[in-house]
Amino acid sequence: MPPTMAHGYARAYQTQAVFTASPGQLVLMLYDGALRFLGHARDALQAPEDSPRRIEIVNTNLIKAQNILAELQASLNHEAGGDHAANLDRLYEYYIRRLLEANMKKKAEPVIEVENLVRQLRDGWAEMLNKYESERLQHARGVA
Repeated sequence: MPPTMAHGYARAYQTQAVFTASPGQLVLMLYDGALRFLGHARDALQAPEDSPRRIEIVNTNLIKAQNILAELQASLNHEAGGDHAANLDRLYEYYIRRLLEANMKKKAEPVIEVENLVRQLRDGWAEMLNKYESERLQHARGVA
């Protein structure tokens, strides 16, 4: 199978996964995407400074990660989420500010910091989703 055909199938699978995902799973996908872009930026920042396209790769991936975090921030429901939403709002604001700093100064440390913090949020979210899904499955079995 030609590479472009395989890429088309992968893209179609990815699109289908997004369309069929629950809101909770979409948040998890956003965290995964942010982590992927942060990893690419970190790797580029740690590459030798004379690497071709290093600055472009750093900039592009940090902007993508910032956009994901801004989307997560914008999707917070402050009415329903109360203090939790307010805390997440402040965290996302901090993450975005640190990534802006990393991009301006071309420093890996803020990226590593944000990457670790986002990973903790992502893992906590995944654990919550798994618990919710298993409880929902147990309830469905009890009803059936």
